[in-house]
Amino acid sequence: MRVIAGEFRSRPLTAPRGRGTRPTSDRLRETLFNILAASVPQSVFVDLYAGTGAVGIEALSRGAAEVYFAETAAPALAALRANLHTLGITERCSVETRGALSLLHALAKKDVRADIVYVDPPYADAPAYQETFALLSSLPVLAQGARVVVEHSSHAPAPQAPAALSAYRTLRQGDAQVTFYRVASGEEENAPPV
Repeated sequence: MRVIAGEFRSRPLTAPRGRGTRPTSDRLRETLFNILAASVPQSVFVDLYAGTGAVGIEALSRGAAEVYFAETAAPALAALRANLHTLGITERCSVETRGALSLLHALAKKDVRADIVYVDPPYADAPAYQETFALLSSLPVLAQGARVVVEHSSHAPAPQAPAALSAYRTLRQGDAQVTFYRVASGEEENAPPV
């Protein structure tokens, strides 16, 4: 596992052993950031259920102004902190160890608005998807024009979003599928569904 592009291009990333953490593949991260390329520089990026932090680190490498990570699992958290320390970027981000929902509440309390939110809980944890969507639609944490990107199993439909968010694009790579949502505004999205 490595950083794909940007300031830290080709730098290796640590991942815990075993199957307890499912890092987003290099190929999927490359495709994801090719789609988000214009939105990442100077953005506030939130990596929920961050695992090793590979997605948020990729955002930092590509010019995100701030990245907020949320992770609770001890092995993944150790890998995330090791990756941030090795790359020397601990001061450019924040790590919430009480979980994704706690991070969203903290961002709302600090009046931080996210431009991009990446949501990647364990695929089988349907309540995590729904609880995260509920907070994203009820708390003032999304900036105008924000994107919410959700990774889920390609063997299941995209998680049902609340009315405040609308899906506009889906891509599939192997067992993973990524669905892009935007704050519902009634405007047509320029990018056609894939």
